[in-house]
Amino acid sequence: MKVSAVFKFRSPEIRALHLTWIAFFITFYVWFNMAPLASSMLKSVDWLTTDDLKLFAICNVALTIPARIIVGMALDRFGPRRVFSVLMVTMSLPALAFAFGNSMTQLLVARLILSSIGASFVVGIHMTTLWFKPKDIGFAEGFYAGWGNFGSAIAAMSLPTIALSMYGGPDGWRWAIAQSAIVMAAYGVYYWFAITDGPDAQAHRKPRKSAAMEVSSWGDMIKLIIWTIPLVGVLAILVWRIQYMGYLSVTGATIAYLAIIAIVIYQIVQILRVNLPILRKGVPEDDKYSFNSVAALNSTYFANFGAELAVVSMLPMFFEETWGLNAATAGLIAASFAFVNLVARPMGGMVSDRMGNRRFVMLSYMFGICVGFLLMAMLNSSWPLILAIAVTIGTSVFVQGAEGATFGIIPSIKRRITGQISGMAGAYGNVGAVVYLTIFTFVTPSQFFYIIATGAFISWVICLVWLKEPEGAFDDEYYVSSVDRDIEEQALQNAKH
Repeated sequence: MKVSAVFKFRSPEIRALHLTWIAFFITFYVWFNMAPLASSMLKSVDWLTTDDLKLFAICNVALTIPARIIVGMALDRFGPRRVFSVLMVTMSLPALAFAFGNSMTQLLVARLILSSIGASFVVGIHMTTLWFKPKDIGFAEGFYAGWGNFGSAIAAMSLPTIALSMYGGPDGWRWAIAQSAIVMAAYGVYYWFAITDGPDAQAHRKPRKSAAMEVSSWGDMIKLIIWTIPLVGVLAILVWRIQYMGYLSVTGATIAYLAIIAIVIYQIVQILRVNLPILRKGVPEDDKYSFNSVAALNSTYFANFGAELAVVSMLPMFFEETWGLNAATAGLIAASFAFVNLVARPMGGMVSDRMGNRRFVMLSYMFGICVGFLLMAMLNSSWPLILAIAVTIGTSVFVQGAEGATFGIIPSIKRRITGQISGMAGAYGNVGAVVYLTIFTFVTPSQFFYIIATGAFISWVICLVWLKEPEGAFDDEYYVSSVDRDIEEQALQNAKH
């Protein structure tokens, strides 16, 4: 697939790609609509403090992790068209509740529920998979994610202007947020009627069970359980931070910890319920896949997307303090790290498509991240600023490219459960962000860069040992097993009755 193909708007798959990245763009625009308006909120609401906004920022990512897992399951069962539309319409309600909230509780609960909108990323990944062939999927996924992520940057640039110029007054920020919520709800309705789940009815293949990911061996089931625990367990870090900030009592924190333990146990029970009957019956040889590859890609997204979110959060202050810049200049330079996403992520997917070996591309990008962050760890005021900027942008190219390469592999691992695999890997990106941001509160910027370089190297080793080149990763059609055909035939018979 060539870059020029994205301008062929009459092509059904290109139209689907554009409709889907716009949906993703809007959801990220709404998800990150608070930070640019923070100062306006503080001036407008006299009982709101900067600590309250820090709490809201934590809540803004709190439920994204479990939401990505749940939405991943829903995708395989209901298809991305329904899930994306329902997600956009329902999430507009907490966005509106936040816009017109008049109490601390209302704002907090609204922002907490709204954090689920971060699951939109995996929905579009699945939809793109249904429309594009294996040989083109890397670039298509990279283009979708790169342009969709741009929604957060556009929110930062446009919302203050909308609040001040279009609405004005102390409640301008409220109407700016409300406007973004209404646009999202309207696009959710439009998306329902404008797109289908792939070019034909056979594109969306359902798993046998959607409550948990299917595996192919007893050993893989144990590995799935081990890799599932951190997904929910990481919420304990968020609870600890909220309690540490004084917003949660010991009793409240204890209840939250017990709830997290209960959810982990529930997830393990679901894994056993889905997989014990399958493994006892036996998995046909042509339907087997290696969970090691899923685990390896979980680690890459932890190390690249998790690092990206963490670095973006600390980079402005790093440049400001290290080179004595003013806040505006430092912010502009730091923004280059995220801005590169627009080109670097599609490029990562395209390289994955064209090199003929997706595993080699993944390993190369992860090694590049190690080197990039090691160089950033050595940055200090003795470095020329222009060279420091070049190192930062170069590292970002590898980070975003690795993200594109990760989702260039996922659709070819096991087509029937692409939604669940995407959801798990996507959730691990947020786990990485929570872990890295928590670590950053205890170390210097230099130590922090060494730590995330080490995280990338560990992921590189995991990929070297566990990641396998997916079967048929460059074919015209996705691999179909005997179980896939049985499920499809059973679905057709059920439809006739």
